[in-house]
Amino acid sequence: MAQTDEFGEELADFVRRVAELKTARSVPADDLPTVLDAAIFELDHVADQLWPRYERLTARPPDGASSTAQEHQLLKAVFQLLPLPVTLLDRETVVRRLNQAASTFTGVRAGYATGRPLTGFLAHADRSAFRGQVAAVARGEGDRSLTVHLQQRPSVPVRATLTALRPSGEPRATVLVVLQPAGHRLPAVENSARPLPDLAETTRHAALMDLLDAMTTALLTAPAAEALDRAARVLHGRFADWVVADTASPALTRTTVLAPSGKEPGLLSDQDPATCPLVVAAARGGSTALQIRPPDPDAFGHDTTGAPVLVRADVTSLVSVPLTAPDGTVRGVLTLFRSGARLAFSMAEARAMDTMSRHVALAMDARG
Repeated sequence: MAQTDEFGEELADFVRRVAELKTARSVPADDLPTVLDAAIFELDHVADQLWPRYERLTARPPDGASSTAQEHQLLKAVFQLLPLPVTLLDRETVVRRLNQAASTFTGVRAGYATGRPLTGFLAHADRSAFRGQVAAVARGEGDRSLTVHLQQRPSVPVRATLTALRPSGEPRATVLVVLQPAGHRLPAVENSARPLPDLAETTRHAALMDLLDAMTTALLTAPAAEALDRAARVLHGRFADWVVADTASPALTRTTVLAPSGKEPGLLSDQDPATCPLVVAAARGGSTALQIRPPDPDAFGHDTTGAPVLVRADVTSLVSVPLTAPDGTVRGVLTLFRSGARLAFSMAEARAMDTMSRHVALAMDARG
């Protein structure tokens, strides 16, 4: 019992030191390296001292179920309150834990990230290197550090420091990753105890209603032969960075490519849509497909240079919808990309696209 009490006192002292570090976020930029050194020292203390002592205590016969539960809760609190963005991965880079600072830093909720590979939140060019370094650390080949870029903020270099941990009772090592903006100050961790009203979501909903109105107007005034092109132009810019339209009558034919700049459409205009797995799946009667940080870079085939389209266009989210007529025939496929730091497509937006796709199919079949 005495050892448990001593361990608890040391953890409580550690939590107080963490609180002091949190208040140091406002120090001048010249003093920031000293603060970071102190924070990394505390992380080393957890890995080298507190964690092994915790494993020894849990290996002994418990002094009581309640005290063990309290120690476990305290360790979880320490992890969550660390002022540095920290995440715990397995050897395949799948996120097991993401603390509050890491959630704020990456812009990804912990509940969403858990169970998904951290590589999915990185720029395509960094994924292979990061995956290899995580595997090496998990094999016991020593700590590593490398620079990566978040897909949502590709212009900001992020320093990822990796070290191995072996939780008690588990056969494999896990990897503790500390994320720091390279050459920049750490972002402040926001207090989410009293969240403000989500005005951004309200604005987004209003914009979606405006889009539905614009689409309805365009389809009611367009000849049947121009319905698909009119729909693509309504969606371009205000709703998606890229809009690609393909008809299926019956063979797949590319009809419209709208891109962020004037030179980029040529990369996809000559592409055979039959080489795009997403388009083929939709044309065969598939349902609306929504992908956030698409896991397969080849899902939309390759451009004229042989590069994967999703990588070349820096696609962070996409929606692909079949244009299905009332008789069940697929008239075409609309595919929308968002790239760079633009907010990903939401479920509400995907549902709206599903509704608009049916209206587009009706307008393509209109007579007179």
